[in-house]
Formats: sequence, C-alpha cells, structure tokens
Amino acid sequence: MTDLDLRLVRYFTAVAEHRHFGRAAEALHITQPSLSRQIRRLEQQLGARLLERTPQGSGLTGAGEVFLPRAKALLRSAAQAASLTRAAAEPSRITVGYTTGIIVTPAVRALRERFPDADVRTAHVDWTERTTVLPELRVDALVTRLPFPTDGAQVTVLYEEPRALVLPVGHRLAGKESVTLDDISDEPLVRVADETWNAYWRIDPRPDGRPAPDGPLAEALEDKFELVASGQALAITALPRAGTLRPDVTAVPMHGVEPAHVVLATRAEERGRLVAAFRTAARTFLKAPGS
Repeated sequence: MTDLDLRLVRYFTAVAEHRHFGRAAEALHITQPSLSRQIRRLEQQLGARLLERTPQGSGLTGAGEVFLPRAKALLRSAAQAASLTRAAAEPSRITVGYTTGIIVTPAVRALRERFPDADVRTAHVDWTERTTVLPELRVDALVTRLPFPTDGAQVTVLYEEPRALVLPVGHRLAGKESVTLDDISDEPLVRVADETWNAYWRIDPRPDGRPAPDGPLAEALEDKFELVASGQALAITALPRAGTLRPDVTAVPMHGVEPAHVVLATRAEERGRLVAAFRTAARTFLKAPGS
C-alpha cells in the first residue's frame, strides 16, 4: 500500500495546471529545483513517470493523465474532511453565498439574531463559479438559480421568478405587456460558455424542436447587457427588480414560459447546526420579490 504525501500531490496538480515547472514553482512559492525534486519523489512513490518536459513546457505522460483527476479528487476529499472536522469542532461559523440579483439578507439577519455569537458571513458568487464554491468549501450554503448540478448537493427550491426578455429600449417589442417565444423566433439570443445554462435560459431547443438563434458569446453579466444594449442580441433572464437594469435596456415579461427557480444548495453530507438553521431561515424568509 502506497502512502501518498498530499503536499506532493498538490505540487503535481500545480505543474499539471500551469504546464510549466517555473510558473508552478512561482505559484507555490518554492524554488524550481525543489519542485522538481518533490515531483520525482511522488513519481518514485507511485512507480510511474507523471510529467515530461517539452519545448513548450511540461506535459503529462499517459500515467499522469490517469493520475490527475484522481489527484484532484484526493485533494478535494482531504480539504472537505478538514473543513467538516473544523465545522464540528467550531460550529459557530458559516458562509452564505449568493449570485447576482438574489437577496439573502432576511435569512442571514434571522440567523444572526438566533445565534448572536456565531460568525455569519456572506459572499457574492459569480455565476461561473456557482458549481464549484460548495465542493471547494468556499461557502457552506448557496442561494442561486437553476440550472444547478445536484450531484453531491442537497437542493431545495425556495421560490419562483417570472422570466423576462431583456432588449434595447428602442426595440420593436419594448413597451409590450408581455412577449412569447413566437415573438422572438428569429431574434438571436446571447450565449454563454455553459451549455446547460444556455439550454435553460435560451429555451434551446424551442418547444417545436427548432434551435434558438445564436447570438454572440458573453463572458460576464455586464457583457450580456452590453450586447443587448448595442442591438447585437436579446437575452432571457429572471424578471429584474425595478431600477436594477441600465437605462438603455428594458425588460418585458414572457408569456407561456416556465418561471425560473431560486434554490438553496448545501453539501449533501453537511450536518452543522448553522447550516440546518439557515435552511430553515431560507425557507421562511426568502420569498419572490413582491410576495
């Protein structure tokens, strides 16, 4: 049985990520010769060569390709074990994450009132990180919108939000009481890199099987609204709160489209009293805007 040194495993994943010993050493704050020695120690422990130097930097061998996902899983498991142990020993700390457009204040306030000695923190989570902050232990609870991966998470639907079409103020559909998918059958819609997100928020394919017309790719929420404002595409989103949109775009409710769902997600194995209390507070105090 091989006893792996987690520090060496972390060094290997850093080199695999940077594909360069020098850049990995800089990120790890150690010298490059020391990093090379540590990688050789790991390879000796495993009895396999994991990395090979190339003119472009460092590449993975076949054995390295096999080991990398397992190395990452091993580090995640170790970090999770440490975090859950600390949570059991220090049950008075919790970080609640939330994504753009969602207000968690009422539930957080209720939790602080119930546990005045607890360290209750909040953290805004970029939508691109919503799938990683829980397994990476950066938050203990996350309030976000579907779609959200349920593997390894306990997910509770808190409330529904109508979906709306965001379009430039001068668009032919601006000012209508509502719009349907037929109204925008030929209108390009902003895309993002996440295909699951695209399918849900672009309603792609449409109920009749046709694909949603492709618009440009947006890297961030601000990029999405810039593309809409400039007339390059439209976007479907949860109905924004009054005053939250930039002045050159507007939102029109969508008719005949299923509403969006705001959910609370926690790690499935989480048993801490603060997380359990926040679940209760979220179900009690987090409601749809205007309800």
